Amino acid sequence: MLRRVTRRGVAAAAVVAMTATLVAACGDDSGSGSDGKITLRYSWWGPAERAEIMNKAIARFEQQNPNIKITPNFSDYAPYWQKLATETAGGGAPDVMQMDYTYLSEYANRGVLLDLASQVDKNIQIKELLPGLQDVGVIDGKRYGITVSGNTFALIYDPAAFEKAGVTVPDAWTWKEYQDAAAKVGKAVKDDKMWGATDYTQITGILETWLRQQNKELISADGKLVVSKEDLKAFWEHGQRMRDLGAIVPQSKVAQVAPKSAPGADLVASAVGIDTYLTRYAGETKRTFAIAPMPSDDPNNLGLIFRPGMLLCASSKTKNPDAAAKLINFMINDAEVGKMFGGNRGLPASTIQREAALPVLSPQDQAVLEYENGISDQLKPAPLPPAGVGPVDAAFLRIGEELNYGKTTIDKAVDQFFTEAEQALSAS
Repeated sequence: MLRRVTRRGVAAAAVVAMTATLVAACGDDSGSGSDGKITLRYSWWGPAERAEIMNKAIARFEQQNPNIKITPNFSDYAPYWQKLATETAGGGAPDVMQMDYTYLSEYANRGVLLDLASQVDKNIQIKELLPGLQDVGVIDGKRYGITVSGNTFALIYDPAAFEKAGVTVPDAWTWKEYQDAAAKVGKAVKDDKMWGATDYTQITGILETWLRQQNKELISADGKLVVSKEDLKAFWEHGQRMRDLGAIVPQSKVAQVAPKSAPGADLVASAVGIDTYLTRYAGETKRTFAIAPMPSDDPNNLGLIFRPGMLLCASSKTKNPDAAAKLINFMINDAEVGKMFGGNRGLPASTIQREAALPVLSPQDQAVLEYENGISDQLKPAPLPPAGVGPVDAAFLRIGEELNYGKTTIDKAVDQFFTEAEQALSAS
């Protein structure tokens, strides 16, 4: 639940998909030709670099499966969901599609996704997936997706900026200690037109992590908003305190550098977020970043889950479920594919691909791997996001941005979020 710019577009796409009642079906060229050759449509999101790697992986698959031809389609994150919403509403979903865990329940509940349970051991091997990711994608006993990669949350920071401020990053620190450190760092790098931190109080996943650190939750498994208004107010007061300290980069500055990230655009010295963003930041700036555990007021409970970075699913309307399952298995378990991608899709969920990728992982990916190994005893399996979470995520981001801009108060923001979140969840 983290993409800062694209989530709003995703939520809109999800709403379109759920409410559309009459959409012209998209052209579907998948199926079997007169020559007996099977054609599968395969859609995913990602940058051009990923598409280049994916095309090589597809060529390898087609070489090993000469009777199957893949028609690829890729786009950036937001356009991907807009197109998928239209395709699925019209009954023309791709045979194999990349899926965000946030939206798995919504697409499964609408009958879009194929139950892959019968394909396990037959055409899909899950025993090689990391233990915390083997059951991801299972809803009410039906397996709707297979995990491609995994990640969790972390603190990513610029060691040089922290050293300049005389701040040492400890093995564990409280939220207040981090806030104070970010403020101190912000003052030290002010001449560089930088701030100490991004505004983590806009990210639903960080709120959920903070709540889990207290053995609480945001949304129950049955889709009810169970966070208290007092807790939400306390969380958003984190952001207000950091703004008062001058630690947080203003939202207007973040908007100016988009689609670049704030760390990658040299606006901040630290960010709390997805651990694999360490690699993204390294590709956007010449500065060096390091990774550390999340702040927590209880060092024995970081509140972290092992999140699926993305999943692969098949359409319930595919004419070739066996071939679709073979493609999914290949993209998740083939060692050479793991080597091709390295950490491009996140650290592989399959031990086969993870081992194959080790020699080609970037220093940043290696650091993330070491970080995850170091906190593995604190990583819990990711709970299934209930239907309706997408619009809740988008509302939280939008309202959090309004707080950063100073357009609303915390009390008003809390009431607004509860109204929108409860409406979204009840409508699902």
